[in-house]
Order: sequence, then C-alpha cells, then structure tokens
Amino acid sequence: MIAPVFTPLIPSVPAFESGIPYSPRYGDVYHAAQGAVEQARHVFLAGNGLPQRWRGRERFTVCETGFGLGLNFLALWRAWREDPLRSRRLHVVSVEAHPFAREHLAQLLPGRLPEAWREMADRLLEKWPPLLPGLHRLDLDGGAVTLTLAFGLAAQVVPQLSLGADAFFLDGFDPACNPDMWSEGLVKGLARLAAPDATAATWTSAGAVRRALQSAGFIVDKQPGFGGKRHMTVARFAPRFERRHAPAPAPVFGERHAVVVGAGVAGAGVAHALALRGWRVTVLDPAAGEPAPRGHLAAALTPLLARDDNPRARLARAGALRAAERWTPWLDGSVVARCGTLQLAKSDAKAAEMHAVLEELGFPGEWVRPVTREQAGALAGWQAARGGVFFPGGLRVRPHLLCAALLGVSGIVMRAGRAARLDAVPADAPGGRQWRVLDEAGEVLAQAEVVVAANAAGAARLLRDSGLGGEAPQFFGQKRIAGQISLVPETAGRDAGLPRCVVAGDGYVLPPVEGRRVAGSTYVHGAAQAAATAEGHALNLERAARLLPGLADGTDPAALEGWAGWRAVLPGRLPVMAELPDAKGVWVASGYASRGLTWSALAGDLIAASLEGEPLMLERDLLRQVTWR
Repeated sequence: MIAPVFTPLIPSVPAFESGIPYSPRYGDVYHAAQGAVEQARHVFLAGNGLPQRWRGRERFTVCETGFGLGLNFLALWRAWREDPLRSRRLHVVSVEAHPFAREHLAQLLPGRLPEAWREMADRLLEKWPPLLPGLHRLDLDGGAVTLTLAFGLAAQVVPQLSLGADAFFLDGFDPACNPDMWSEGLVKGLARLAAPDATAATWTSAGAVRRALQSAGFIVDKQPGFGGKRHMTVARFAPRFERRHAPAPAPVFGERHAVVVGAGVAGAGVAHALALRGWRVTVLDPAAGEPAPRGHLAAALTPLLARDDNPRARLARAGALRAAERWTPWLDGSVVARCGTLQLAKSDAKAAEMHAVLEELGFPGEWVRPVTREQAGALAGWQAARGGVFFPGGLRVRPHLLCAALLGVSGIVMRAGRAARLDAVPADAPGGRQWRVLDEAGEVLAQAEVVVAANAAGAARLLRDSGLGGEAPQFFGQKRIAGQISLVPETAGRDAGLPRCVVAGDGYVLPPVEGRRVAGSTYVHGAAQAAATAEGHALNLERAARLLPGLADGTDPAALEGWAGWRAVLPGRLPVMAELPDAKGVWVASGYASRGLTWSALAGDLIAASLEGEPLMLERDLLRQVTWR
C-alpha cells in the first residue's frame, strides 16, 4: 500500500441556509429540514436493523462516512444506552474531511438535540480532539463505547482503516455536490471493511450509489425515504465473488488472562489497557513488591514535527494524543503535568524553517504554534537562546509514580520473577493453547493465553532463548544504549520554579520537581554499564546552557546527582507493538528508544484493541512501521 500524501486538514465553519447548518464548500445542508435526530433514527438506525441486530452480541461496529455535527453518532449512542439487550461494546468509526472545531460544534449542537442528550453531547465536546489529520480515539461510557474519528479525505483515509464493520452509515453530501464520497472505488474500499452480513443505509436513492454498492458485493433495496425523499437505500453485504481481503474475525479467549513481562512504562501501558477492558493481568518483574526507583525523577513527552508529516511524526502525534487520553486521571501536576513544551531551533535560520513548516502543515494553535525568541523566553520564564515552536499539551511526567498508578487499577496482579523462557502448552491440553513463562531454573512463573514481552532489551533475549521470533531477524539487532540525566538544584533566587515549561532542542530542561530540575540526556553507544558520571553531567549542563543561557551557571558537575539507564533501540528508532508472526499469543512491546512515554499508552491500546477485535487506532501504513521489520 502506498502511504497517503500529506493533505492539510481544512475545517468547516458554521454557515446556515434557512436555519439549517450548511456547507458552502459543497452547496448542501447537513441534515433534512424535518430534523436531524428523526433522520438518523429513520435512515441509519432503522435502515440497518438497529437496535435489534446488536442484541446479545459481544461487540457491534459501525462505520460512518461523514461525521458532520455528530448527530447520527449521538442518536446511535442514545439508542444503545436505552437498550437493555445491547451489545457489551459499541464501536463507531467515522470519516470526516472537514471537521468542526470544538467551539463551533458547541455552538451548533445544543438547539438540535433533545434535552436528555445534553450530557452525551457534553462528553463528546469534552473529548473532542484538536483538528489534526489522522485517527483520533475517544473512549466514552467507561470505554464501553468508542468513537474513532478519521479526519481526512475519505479516498485517502478509508484504505488506511482496520476494522470489521457490522453496519455502514453512508451520509455524505448529495452525490451531485460531492461525487467523490459515493464513488465506486470508495464504496469498494468500504466493502473491504465489511464483516459477514454487514448492512448499509443511506438517505439517497441515486442510481450511481445503488450501482456502486452492487458492484462492491451488496444486495441493494429501496425503502420509504425521510424528509421529502420518496426512497432511501438499504443494502446487505453478500458478495458472489471470493473476497481477497476481509477483516479478521475477532479472537476468542477462554480466560481473558494475559501475562505482561516487565513493569516499566512499556509493561504498565499494556497491563493498564488490558485491565480497562476486563482482562485479568499478571505482571512479572524482578523488582515487583520493592519500592519503585526514584532516580528517574521526571521525563517529558513531546510530539515531533516534520515538513512532510512523515510516519515517525505521525506515530509520535498518535502516541501523545493517546497518552493524554489515558493519563487524564493523573493530570494533577504531581504525576503528570500539562506544562507545555518549547522546542527550540538550533539557529535563527532553523527557527524560520520550523515556522514555515507549521504554515505548510496548517496545524491548529491549540496543538502547536510558532514562537519568537522573546515569546519563548516569556513562556519559559527565562531568556531563551532562540525561537522555535510551542506545544501547549507537552507533558512533564513522574515515571515511577505513573507506572504505580497504571499498575494499581483493578485486575492487575504483580508478581516477582525474572522471565527466562516461554514454553507453549499443547493446544489439546486443558484450557487450549497457552504459554508458560519460566524462570532460569525452569519453574513456572505464570501461564496464560497471551504473553506480552515488554521488558525492553530483555525482550529480544527472552524470544531468542525461547526459540521464537525467527521470522523477525531484525528485532534481534536491538541495541542497548546507555544514557543519564542530571538533577540540577534550583536556587532561592530569580531562577526558582523555572523553567515553567519543558524546554527542548539539543537536550532538554524540565520544570523543577522537589527542588531539582532534570537536564538531559546523554546517549552513549557501546557502554559497558549505565552509570551517571561527572562527564555526563557536564555534557547535560552544556546542553542546558545552549537552551536557557545562564540558568545553571556556577553548577559543579561533580556535585550533581543523577540517574542512568538503558534504552532499547531498534533500527529506524521506532518500536515494535505486534504479535509474533510465528507464535500466536505472544506479543512484543519493545524498542521504545528514548520515547518510552510516547509509545506506552499507544502500544497498550493497540495490543489490547487487537486482542478485543476493536477498530485499530492507527492507520495501516503506520501499523506496518511498528510490526516486524
């Protein structure tokens, strides 16, 4: 598959025709004059046999083309809530090329909803993402309902989706106004996502639309329309041809029990995501039960920026968005602080380039904005060396506190032990195919249907000693690279409490925690051990001085405390978040390099969503970047 060419996202803005929301771009209204809620119920719910079709099911997935004001989604969510026989989980994936900003959606929704729906609309607005291209996962009703917003042109976005749709809501603007949304190619792309016996419904009965559905393998029929439309179209997926591409059926597990090897940020992210979905999780770590190490006082999570919005930048953005969603309960400043991040350029010329990149990307200011040297200094509270860009959502994280919080949710059990080998239990044994995790003496530490190796560089050793991973040879080229941070005391003078935000570039400086600033970090190839040294402290201070001149003047490197550890780095410096191709049930979350916080929540949810048969929150071209290579 060819990766999509970057296309800036162009938002919609409120406009009206006879009091009905209207799109000047397409010359059409967003819903029928007779009412959006009534239209949603008549066309999309009844046209897809809902709520009857989801009853008694574990999960039900809807794919929608054209999110618009979100009224179809709200009607669907409301119907699901009110049905005592509803499916256990409801997943919705909705494509939207021109989304509204939160403030505009907040203006448009209230007068078009029943009063009883206001609470749902408020939750939707609360979770509404920044207008950035790509997939945005919203968790609602405690995760029982998920909404995956796919922002971008449908022709580019639909081929990138991974889901099995039980129903399609086809709700683009009139085919005469927006023919691309009804093309035969797009409808065939949607059909690739159809689960067995999937249905579709749309308000239009245009002949071209019916023919496109028939060509894609749907049996098409007409029903009485809504709002002055004589007919609407309903369809059922029943192809007469053999499918080359079809969604994989959802996995089935007997116990829904997983063993996660490793209790750092990788393992904690996976265990937390599984536990939220009702899995029983056993976390194995040699240090389980011991006080969490406090040396790594604080770290930063900052997205990347690239002129072409390349896969690495898109993955980092997805990771940052997922972390902000998952870590919301701990955004109190003590565990996770949304303090913002200044990314300073290396020179004035580079700062101008960064600003030009932002202009081309068209990202909203709530996500990232350009700053001059003076503006950067005002944000940091200290003179900055240069300008650059500012990410308002940049996070300062206390890693040991975050891991403790993630691993403290219900359903997770910690167990001390060092995993040395994995051993498959025969498929005909009681309980079916399972994996045993053995220690160096061959004693069984834990056994489950799923094992996730999330123990950094130890994951490669675990797989190799288990005779697994032969189809992924590059994984065993994973390197351990040492690095250290320095803890720079703040003084009682004019630098107290500074910087006010994360300041990054060639190195970084974090806002103070417990009277000390974290400055970092070194990257030592070929080190025999990871140790904090005076030479490393001197290098970190030098980098800090190039970002915030004078902030740490007079600090003696030999007098500093610090912390050192290992990074697990794969070729390309991107992680692996995938199931082993030659060992079903064994997953790996490793190779996080220096961005463990960026990948933690994303990898956890990606693995858990795969095990639960949910729509995936990464595009297909990005999934290939984090699987075996």
